[in-house]
Amino acid sequence: MTAKATTRATPADAFRRARRMWLKGERIHLASLSDELNIGRATLFRWVGNKDLLLGEVLWSLYEPVRLEALSTVPGHGVDFIVGVYRQINSNILHFAPLRRFIHEDPEYALKILTSSQSTLHSRTVEANTRTLRDQAASGYINPPMNIDSLSYFMVRLAESCLYSDIIGGREPREEELEDACTAVRILLGGKA
Repeated sequence: MTAKATTRATPADAFRRARRMWLKGERIHLASLSDELNIGRATLFRWVGNKDLLLGEVLWSLYEPVRLEALSTVPGHGVDFIVGVYRQINSNILHFAPLRRFIHEDPEYALKILTSSQSTLHSRTVEANTRTLRDQAASGYINPPMNIDSLSYFMVRLAESCLYSDIIGGREPREEELEDACTAVRILLGGKA
């Protein structure tokens, strides 16, 4: 008699499944996800927190590689480097079809998940941007005329206002507005427009 091997779901399985669902444009329901993984709802909640936190992790998992790629491919240092990284990241986000679909399907929920002060994505984006600014300042490449924490926050909010202008202001986001945001970031950094 051979023992039948059963594989138990893990937190990583829950995350991977939720990520696949989101990328396909499927709604994530924790009850359905727990059933699909053959685990209890309490177990899933212990693993992922709630739907908002899980979705924040999914979005961060998509954002972080884009950010790291920009940091490794944009040449130079200082203001030009920071603006180049900012442009590349936000241009990728602007043209990311699954994100645009998410925004159009449920604009109010998308805005909450993408930009609220409790948002995993927003807070981690500000933290990551702050690290980049601090690294450039510590190396002597920039000397911003304002506090780096505030600068980082303003840069992220400026990007959000361009990227999510369809939700915030009722007009489709455009590459031209992103270029204007890059000019504003250059000025905030103490560079010339």
